[in-house]
Amino acid sequence: MWMYVGGTVAVVWTAVWFYLDCQQVTRFHNKYVLVTGSDSGFGNLLCKQLDRKGFRVIAACLTEKGADDLKRATGPHMRTVLLDVTSTDSIKKAVEWTRQEVGEHGLWGIVNNAGRSLPMGPSEWMRIEDFQSTLKVNMIGVIETTMNFLPLIKQAKGRIVNVASVLGRVAANGGGYCISKFAVESFSDCLRRDISYFGIKVSIIEPGFFKTQVTSLDPIEKELHRLWNQLTPEVRESYGEKYLEKYIKVQRLIMNAVCDSDLSKVTNCMEHALTSAYPRTRYSAGWDAKFVWIPLSYMPACVVDLGLKLVLPRPAKSV
Repeated sequence: MWMYVGGTVAVVWTAVWFYLDCQQVTRFHNKYVLVTGSDSGFGNLLCKQLDRKGFRVIAACLTEKGADDLKRATGPHMRTVLLDVTSTDSIKKAVEWTRQEVGEHGLWGIVNNAGRSLPMGPSEWMRIEDFQSTLKVNMIGVIETTMNFLPLIKQAKGRIVNVASVLGRVAANGGGYCISKFAVESFSDCLRRDISYFGIKVSIIEPGFFKTQVTSLDPIEKELHRLWNQLTPEVRESYGEKYLEKYIKVQRLIMNAVCDSDLSKVTNCMEHALTSAYPRTRYSAGWDAKFVWIPLSYMPACVVDLGLKLVLPRPAKSV
């Protein structure tokens, strides 16, 4: 009896969830969306995707070249603005320009996509400025950009879409990247609960590993060599000369075996967060996210620790 009732409730709940998940907002042509980090990767593809959908897209690019290339590849409604999320002055100028552009419509959505992954490596190899360089973009940049654009989003009762990572659920690498993405998760949850009363929805995108500039092997290896070279002789000796070589081999294996080239798996999640009448709180993009990283995030810490120890090299003077 109770099994029958439970099964019925589960079926009804699933049917309702799928129905609500398919409902969309309307009149895209009146909705302005700003995407940071649009020079390349996810941001660039999303701008093109939203432009084809009929949105009024504002592509926030770091460089003039990125903005020019995007304008040539899109329709007449595409607008671009230069934005450095690490600069308060740049953010404020972009807000004022956007306010003039959107007028009474307000800003329907902001996608905080701009980010960096490097330097990344064993935590002991990092100097404080190595942490700061990543946190300034991925954490402070997201917070400051969001808070400055919030009045325009509030005006439209719109959407905030923050790009975190599966490494914001599982701390699997040293440096500022995992720290910053954990911070994005926390900031987004707090913000969502605080401003939900104003009709604003906040969604978090948690991509797995994809082939973008963030996962490009050459910069990763170059940074690892730089970090190794800045170590004191004592620290370098504790890891051993072979450690760096093995660490790089592991990075190559992971990036070549796991990284997905289909970036639309991520941008489709972003689009759903902007177009759905009932957007999800979190979107896990990529098979590795769904079947490896997200399940791992619910495991006991000892399971994750053991898995990483089996993959990563062992320092020469480990005990």
